[in-house]
Amino acid sequence: MAHIQLGVDETLYPGITGLLRFRPEAAGPLNQLAETLLRGPHTLPPGERELIAAYVSGLNQCQFCRDAHSAIAGEQLDDGTALVKEVLADLYGAPISDKLRALLHIAAAVRESGHNVTTQLVDEARAEGATDVEIHDTVLIAAAFCMFNRYVDGLATAVPEYPDVYSARAQHIVEHGYVGQEAPGHPTA
Repeated sequence: MAHIQLGVDETLYPGITGLLRFRPEAAGPLNQLAETLLRGPHTLPPGERELIAAYVSGLNQCQFCRDAHSAIAGEQLDDGTALVKEVLADLYGAPISDKLRALLHIAAAVRESGHNVTTQLVDEARAEGATDVEIHDTVLIAAAFCMFNRYVDGLATAVPEYPDVYSARAQHIVEHGYVGQEAPGHPTA
């Protein structure tokens, strides 16, 4: 149960979904930020950007965000959820591109502190073909998810007990986005 009364059934609106229903004036800007970072036009596919969000959330031990964005990434990556699980378990052994691995190293550094993003990490990402926009957006995704993770966990929101909740929500996000029409039982936020 959340630290505050959200005024919603937390089994239907777990994690950030209940929080954004509690403060709908925050929902629009936060959903738009997620839409821009994770689904907007980009050279990194949406699945890889969702994987960055899931990876940072895992490092932050935010179960709701890790599981939600793992499911969304899994819906969009060729090797699906199995690849996401491999990355979360062993970044060095996971079968991903060296560019994505270098970007995930940057994301991990951001998670600790913005000051931990070194010239060496950026140079390594560039050497693997990462563009300035990809590096910029990796830092921004990681920073945004540190905020989202602290928002969700700082108010002790509900975490679904059943993984199918994440799968259904992931399919909805892939089809409609973060600012798309709400599906019954699956809030947009």
